[in-house]
Amino acid sequence: MKAILFKTLWGHEGTFPEAVALAKEAGFGGIEAAVPLDEDASRRFFSDLEKGNLPWIAEVSTCTPPGIFVPEPRKSAHHHLVSLEDGIIRSLPGNPIFINTMGGYDAWDFDQAMVFHSGVLDLEQEHGIAVSVETHRGRYSHNPWLFRDIMVRLPGLKITCDFSHWCVVTERLILDEEPEILRLAAQHAHHIQPRVGYAQGAQVPDPRAPEYLYALEAHERWWDRVWESMAERGSQTVTMTPEFGPDGYLQAAPFTQVPVADLWEVNRWIGHRLRERFEKEFKP
Repeated sequence: MKAILFKTLWGHEGTFPEAVALAKEAGFGGIEAAVPLDEDASRRFFSDLEKGNLPWIAEVSTCTPPGIFVPEPRKSAHHHLVSLEDGIIRSLPGNPIFINTMGGYDAWDFDQAMVFHSGVLDLEQEHGIAVSVETHRGRYSHNPWLFRDIMVRLPGLKITCDFSHWCVVTERLILDEEPEILRLAAQHAHHIQPRVGYAQGAQVPDPRAPEYLYALEAHERWWDRVWESMAERGSQTVTMTPEFGPDGYLQAAPFTQVPVADLWEVNRWIGHRLRERFEKEFKP
């Protein structure tokens, strides 16, 4: 297997070509981002993608207004599937390698959740592209025990493992306590977003700090299990998008709002650390 790092555009303040240049300079092999809703902006996006000549993972957030990632309240599984399909169709002209979706709604009952996640598999077949459901707060995948039952019922479902969300939702490093859920998640894993969460948040202030080493090492144990499962399944490539982000995730000093870390430095650091760890375990 080989590992490819993807640069997220979330939190990137420059232009798209600048993001591509930063990714290439850091040895990242792709970009993960959503297609702009505006038609002119989406055309420019696809043009820049082609010029950048990097693989692209398309992000699709269901039932959210632009720039907002928490879903609109009380939307049904049907609404979210329509939204997901619209995002898939808008993304396909850019030839993404797969779709990563923050999809679904955390307040659904199990039946609605099954309708949605079964529908994700149908949309994969219909449009001929893999769709990976991200474990994320605000979505049905926010809770490891609820989502466990979806994974058991739908063995073909692909997921994006962002375990940081499960840490803050459960207020502990939950996958050390629930090895069966970790095993299931690893079996379903299609993509990894390696952010380090802890009991009080989805993002430690800085994963390089010694006081958060315990959380970093826990996540590394979990990512190891994911890689091992992917190897057993015959995967040739592991994709990883370090996604320490802004929007309140990155802690800042009160009053001055000076951030405690530089997002790109942190994402580059965690990406390189993970790739080194991966290559020690799985020789290219």
